[in-house]
Amino acid sequence: MKRFGILLGILLLVVSFSVTAEESILIDFSTLTADLEDGNNEATLVDFSEKAGVGFTEEERELMKTSLAIENWDVVLSSSSRTVENQRLSYTLEAPVREEAQRFAGETVMGIRVHFPMEPFNSYAIVKPPFEIPAYMQADEQDREGSKFEGNGVVKNVGALKRIEVNVYGSNFPNGLGIIMEDENGRERNLFLDYMQFRGWRTLGWENPNYVDDVRNRELRSQPLYPRSTPFRKLKGFVIYKDASQEGGDVITYIKDVKLTYDLAVLPGDEGIDNEALWGILEEREESRRNAEWRRLGEVQVLRALERQKIHQDEAEQEANN
Repeated sequence: MKRFGILLGILLLVVSFSVTAEESILIDFSTLTADLEDGNNEATLVDFSEKAGVGFTEEERELMKTSLAIENWDVVLSSSSRTVENQRLSYTLEAPVREEAQRFAGETVMGIRVHFPMEPFNSYAIVKPPFEIPAYMQADEQDREGSKFEGNGVVKNVGALKRIEVNVYGSNFPNGLGIIMEDENGRERNLFLDYMQFRGWRTLGWENPNYVDDVRNRELRSQPLYPRSTPFRKLKGFVIYKDASQEGGDVITYIKDVKLTYDLAVLPGDEGIDNEALWGILEEREESRRNAEWRRLGEVQVLRALERQKIHQDEAEQEANN
């Protein structure tokens, strides 16, 4: 009986270690600075020109390259607030942190400016990447897992989500901050973090109210493994809220990074058989998803590139006429 108690204690200890929550960077804006001559970020560069078809010049195709570089992100106001002037004054910038700063000294963060209407009504703005971050895009031909954007907007093998943490610099604005996440089934969640009425850096967080810390109180389930693909979480954007009672005009804030704390969906283990090498099911399935993402994102990016080119042409014509 005593031996059984010892074995049970060891088993519980092993189980508790196996479900210890992991922590991963979802996105870190200090790594998304413009390091190419065209203002893009090399690590997250995506070339959509192959989706444009024929009939485009090399100059036009160059416009179809984009990345998650900080200044490529969009600030989109709610429809009731989206005047030309408000949109023009709402954008992102690279923001270097001073060398003598107590936190993140010498690093670069995302600076966000939102210009809300002065009228007393509720509003919001979404800070979103220039394209929907692909979950399955390959970094190179040998990247079977499609990991190009892991740590740059995507975290894979996410089971129960415990906590989200966002490092934010506040300037005493009373506006609220939220984050939009998406899972592997395409389900979006808009999670409110906190208000930004503070000065300096602070870690704002969301805690999952349904997360159970004590493994003994969890409902343990045995789920099939291969050929199930592992779950993920993807960043869709941030939300800055304005209440009707709050003053309109400019709101300035800065975001350094986002961290996730979660249980692994699939625990690492030494498989006796290389299932994927034998069957190739996940590669085929994820290749299909990659192609679907590529087509959708490519079509949008091509249209945006052509619209930017048209705007540049109109501005050049106006200057010539003046």
